Amino acid sequence: MKNIDTEWSDFTRFEDNENNNFPADLKYSYKTYLKNEIIFRQGNLCDALYILVSGSVKTEMITETGNLMGIEIIKAPRPLAPAFLFSDNNRFPVEVTTLEVSEILQIPKEEVIRLMGVQPNFMRQFLVHNANRTQFLTNRLQMLSIKTIKGKIAHFLLEQYNEYGKTFQINRNQTELAEFFGVARPSLARSLSEMVQDEIIFINKKEYTILNKDYLKSLLV
Repeated sequence: MKNIDTEWSDFTRFEDNENNNFPADLKYSYKTYLKNEIIFRQGNLCDALYILVSGSVKTEMITETGNLMGIEIIKAPRPLAPAFLFSDNNRFPVEVTTLEVSEILQIPKEEVIRLMGVQPNFMRQFLVHNANRTQFLTNRLQMLSIKTIKGKIAHFLLEQYNEYGKTFQINRNQTELAEFFGVARPSLARSLSEMVQDEIIFINKKEYTILNKDYLKSLLV
């Protein structure tokens, strides 16, 4: 199945696109960010559509206790929090930080509306992406509602299993995984070690293999 997000590459370089449906006078700009640079802070105003053209970023949320909770890693090409552009409370819900040198395309809100009127494919992609993000956030809330660390791990691993199969790569170290689960790193490391010892999973660096899918499912209860 084609990853719908790959289609964003069609809208990341207007000057290179041969599609005459793009307004010749469309207002937009590009900006390059260095590695580990904060692009947006949680609560910053979202008054334009920001598309990650190249590179990758991580998004984190500051909890009520003041801790950082990792939400996801985003790789180009992808928009950043597009649904909040048209929200009554149009502020970034997360902090966005680069993982490498990255480039951002910025299109003002008024221009996004105009672009939707003349480029149906752009409007379709925008709507489909936002719908997919709703599904992602639903799954994220389900995982966070699980009380045990092993249950959270099981939920995450089963999602990877359903998408990639029995063996897959997880491009996060244990510190990043701990932030993603909202737990302490030592507790995560201990839970993973016990799951390996119990032959539920096998870990080789960043490669994970599911050995007992049914047991993982039992941890979700």
